[in-house]
Amino acid sequence: MFTVTDARAQFMLTDAAASKLKELIDAEAQEGLALRVAVRPGGCSGFSYEMFFDADIAEDDVKTEQAGVMVVVDAASILHLGGASLDYKDGLQGAGFNISNPNAERTCGCGSSFS
Repeated sequence: MFTVTDARAQFMLTDAAASKLKELIDAEAQEGLALRVAVRPGGCSGFSYEMFFDADIAEDDVKTEQAGVMVVVDAASILHLGGASLDYKDGLQGAGFNISNPNAERTCGCGSSFS
């Protein structure tokens, strides 16, 4: 696992997630793209995760490079993502990214929102 360390939090990418993200960013063919991970109000459990590629990085974003992938988390979201990890699975049961968050007290059935 690759680790983002900051005085405020720690967010991890598994090797599989880092590899897939690198592949997706390279396919975009745009310089300066980072994976932005955020927590937004909404969803059936109170908060939902948001992930997208972003070239607009704010000065107060928590940022780190992991296996050639720049990961950024805004200052408000990092409070909910400390100790969380992002994984990628590709198999017969489906493919996709999944966030495992030890701060989530409750999650919804679809797995995209938490409280």
